[in-house]
Amino acid sequence: MRKFFKWVGIIAVTLVALLLIGYAVVWISTDSRINKQYSVQVKHMDLQADSAMVAYGARLFNTQGCAECHGAQGEGRVFINDPKVAVIGGSNITTGKGGLPAGFDDNAWLMALRHGLTPKGKPLMIMPSYDYAKLATYELASIVAYCKTLPAVDHEVPAPQVGPLGRVLTFFHKLPLVPAEETDHQYQPPAIVKKEVSPAYGKYLSITCTGCHQPDFKGGPNHQPGRPQVANITSKGHLGQWTTDQFITTLRTGKTPEGKQLNNEDMPWKMTAQYTDDELKALYLYLRSL
Repeated sequence: MRKFFKWVGIIAVTLVALLLIGYAVVWISTDSRINKQYSVQVKHMDLQADSAMVAYGARLFNTQGCAECHGAQGEGRVFINDPKVAVIGGSNITTGKGGLPAGFDDNAWLMALRHGLTPKGKPLMIMPSYDYAKLATYELASIVAYCKTLPAVDHEVPAPQVGPLGRVLTFFHKLPLVPAEETDHQYQPPAIVKKEVSPAYGKYLSITCTGCHQPDFKGGPNHQPGRPQVANITSKGHLGQWTTDQFITTLRTGKTPEGKQLNNEDMPWKMTAQYTDDELKALYLYLRSL
């Protein structure tokens, strides 16, 4: 019996040691990715804005998901608050206390939006630069122009913290903690995009959907543990049975033809509710073609 307990103890100690070694590997790997120094060439664009550009940028601020993470006034908000996974918020992007540092210029805006990086080339956590890198130049310039007009708001967002489960998920590429890794830093976006009810324009608009629904739009496990499965929004999913009007109603009200009420935290229908009819029709045409 004594020999039995001895071996149980040895096995237990060995398992604990292996777990500690495994987590050390995870921590070192993720820390290296979080603190990686990137060197990118920022393509200058003319950001001289007029009132029309600012007004357009105000709309894009909502329809491109900026408000979902940074708050309606750009004041910043925590959107992942699970210490086991992470505590991460969209930063305060106004000039108030806790907001943008002095000297945050056009180059810094482009580093953040197009590349998911700080002005010094370090990754920004959960900043979907893989989407914004593909926005037409005029649209991105309009967003920046609008953000520069935001009134100063004093609000300090907690510094990002990554928990043990978050590091494990990041290690296995199940949590997009460092979008700069997935961003095409060489991508040459169009200057403008033609707005029309067509699959081509729908494909352009669908850029915003890929962060959750995946590049193939087939969905899958949610990035956040415990949250619902992300839907397949190709013709092979429920969308394949929906009419154009049903699709528009779903993205305007959050209620599906099947009677399910979508949680805005999981599917930001309050954002898509602000799309025009033509934008939603184009998006529908593209997704139905998949």
